[in-house]
Amino acid sequence: MKAGKKISGGLYHAPRKKKHYEKKGQARVVKLGIVKRKLIRTRGGYQKVILLTADIANVFNPKTRKSQVSKITNVIETPSNRFLARQNVLQKSSIIETELGKARITNRPSQEGNVQAILLNEQ
Repeated sequence: MKAGKKISGGLYHAPRKKKHYEKKGQARVVKLGIVKRKLIRTRGGYQKVILLTADIANVFNPKTRKSQVSKITNVIETPSNRFLARQNVLQKSSIIETELGKARITNRPSQEGNVQAILLNEQ
């Protein structure tokens, strides 16, 4: 059979290209540093606050059931990619060192404009 034709003689149709709204945006990497935010336009003309750099986190302590703002000193570990921890990249499930102790980031800072974390029990 000729290339591009089915056994029945019909043509194979190429898959369509991505529409503009389906295309990926620029990757937003949140690093450790002085707090810097940015407003971006989203679909429908709405706006989203995104984080570019951060040095504070809202840390929740499960024992006292209270939250307090704490300074981030270092990124210890990132389960998804160990090289991101070396670059001090803040993302969901990263383990960070704060003034209160070790904490795990529970939100997506690149999407929300702040860093939420939960304190880990020290054994």
